[in-house]
Amino acid sequence: MGIVVLTMKASVIEMFLVLLATGIHSNKDMTKKIKRPKLTVPQINCDVKAGKIINPEFVVKCPAGCQDPKYHVYGTDIYASYSSVCGAAIHSGVLDNSGGKILVRKVAGQSGYKGSYSNGVQSLSLPRWRESFIVSEGKPQRGVTYPSALTYSSSKSPAAKTDEATKAYQKPPVPGTTAQPVTLTQVTGATATGAAHASLPKPSPSAGSTSSSLRPQPVGLRSGELDLWATSTYTSGQNSPHADPGIQSQNSPRAAFQKPAGAQVSPGFVPKEELSTRALEPLSQGDPNCKIDLSFVIDGSSSIGKRRFRIQKQFLADVAQALDIGPAGPLMGIVQYGDNPSAQFNLRTHMNSRDLRTAIEKITQRGGLSNAGRAISFVTKNFFSKANGNRGSAPNVAVVIVDGWPTDKVEEASRFARESGINIFFITVEGATENEKQYVVEPNFSHKAVCRTNGFYSLNVQSWFSLHKTVQALVKRVCDTDRLACSKTCLNSADIGFVIDGSSSVGTGNFRTVLQFVANLSKEFEISDIDTRIGAVQYTYEQRLEFGFDDYNTKSDILNAIKRVGYWSGGTSTGAAINYALEQLFKKSKPNKRKLMILITDGRSYDDVRIPAMVAHHKGVITYAIGVAWAAQDELEVIATHPAKDHSFFVDEFDNLYKFVPKVIQNICTEFNSQPRN
Repeated sequence: MGIVVLTMKASVIEMFLVLLATGIHSNKDMTKKIKRPKLTVPQINCDVKAGKIINPEFVVKCPAGCQDPKYHVYGTDIYASYSSVCGAAIHSGVLDNSGGKILVRKVAGQSGYKGSYSNGVQSLSLPRWRESFIVSEGKPQRGVTYPSALTYSSSKSPAAKTDEATKAYQKPPVPGTTAQPVTLTQVTGATATGAAHASLPKPSPSAGSTSSSLRPQPVGLRSGELDLWATSTYTSGQNSPHADPGIQSQNSPRAAFQKPAGAQVSPGFVPKEELSTRALEPLSQGDPNCKIDLSFVIDGSSSIGKRRFRIQKQFLADVAQALDIGPAGPLMGIVQYGDNPSAQFNLRTHMNSRDLRTAIEKITQRGGLSNAGRAISFVTKNFFSKANGNRGSAPNVAVVIVDGWPTDKVEEASRFARESGINIFFITVEGATENEKQYVVEPNFSHKAVCRTNGFYSLNVQSWFSLHKTVQALVKRVCDTDRLACSKTCLNSADIGFVIDGSSSVGTGNFRTVLQFVANLSKEFEISDIDTRIGAVQYTYEQRLEFGFDDYNTKSDILNAIKRVGYWSGGTSTGAAINYALEQLFKKSKPNKRKLMILITDGRSYDDVRIPAMVAHHKGVITYAIGVAWAAQDELEVIATHPAKDHSFFVDEFDNLYKFVPKVIQNICTEFNSQPRN
């Protein structure tokens, strides 16, 4: 009997071991299945923008051909959510134009996005945007499940209508009402954070507090992104964060959310469709063909009256609209004057026409006299500064509006403004009649103020009620940057060729002193490919081009190039050097540049200089001749442009060359500013 019992126990144990082994194998198979789920990757088109997709993190497949410039991308490395997802992937280098899988992760909005050219895609700049994203290779992270279908913020997207389930948010009970569910689309499966829930519990508000009831969180958003979501929905056009979207007008562009029959929406609730970026289309970057920094100097004196002041403001608003204000185009600020001037806002305050028009409407009249001259001085000294948004690369333009005539003089203030590179335009409205001219403080004040007296910079309007007719004419003129002559100053509008004597009599030490003199002169100019350009020739019996006008376009590069010039040593053939400079340097000068030759020598030339000098003068090259030590002064005067006293200099020692830098610069600028204004 005992033997039988033992046998049965053994059988039971064997059966248990078999079942246990079977269970282990089964669990292993289940583990394998859990660890290696098959990922279905949604495919999107090239034009799909990240902002249209609600999911905070997802893997998608891009098609081929998304490198096309029509798929706009904003930013570099971190992209505004208004960008094409696939275009950003190519720009970042994650994909090429053949397409493929990418991982996209939403991040917070940036205060600005800088455009760049990368991997065949030109991204654009954007001042700010509410949401951003980054792109990486489409390799899923371990332990993270990504959606097999995407949730779109617009019901118009066909992808938003497939592979979706509905989950209900239960409206908190409000006394006297019946709670009804409101449905939102939610992607099937867990999100990247695993934070999706079938429902969210909400506290029951006490009576009288329903307007501040808790708004449910949108499905799929991580806790760290809720502030961004809340901010974006509150700023997408609602009058109040507690407004009931269920009672919006059906004609409203934001009334896309349709409440199911019989459903009620809790106060403060914002449906998924409200997250659409449609209400946040990027503002214009401005007209790149009219890149100017513009100040309107408006008349706020008592004589203009309230009605005419309103007409003046409407004129400003119309100009702002016509200009297409933006960071890549024109920027505009306003100064109002009466007894004293005051800046209403500067160039960087309002970066689009819409905001600018709103700000113009809020301007109030100052009153007082009409001291336009004082206002022009204020603009010159204070307005066009880097702190106020002056870009440096854009022409400075000031449009002065005067009712009748100024009560102070404008000539001196305007001359200073012109010499500072400001293009002054004058709009005189209802100017003095013949009987009134005796009261005008400064006759012909507008001609004395503007950059040129050929009528381009002056507009005379017979009546304030006709002012609106000049909008297009004014816009056309201020945007014609080729004719804005005052933007060209003595320091930013020349091609300067240095012709340097490297003969044996100079010596190595003195030659380095000459190069330092050349560097000190060059430092005074605004150097770039569109401003002043520098070139250099060294000569003895022979000539050598050290560097041309196109070789370097920054001040630091020019100064380094000057340092690298090596001393040659030899004879002194100045005439041949002038001919060589005309051929190798100035023949490649730009037509709109002043051509300046600065020749430095320490002795009399072995060849004739008269004919080469005449040729240089005939070709419009302004020549400055600087002689040191044993240089022949009579020869310097022949080489120099007439009058010789302003264009030739003699220095007794090389060590005193530095003293003549201010005098040379002064004479260059005096000559430039003495050009006729017609």
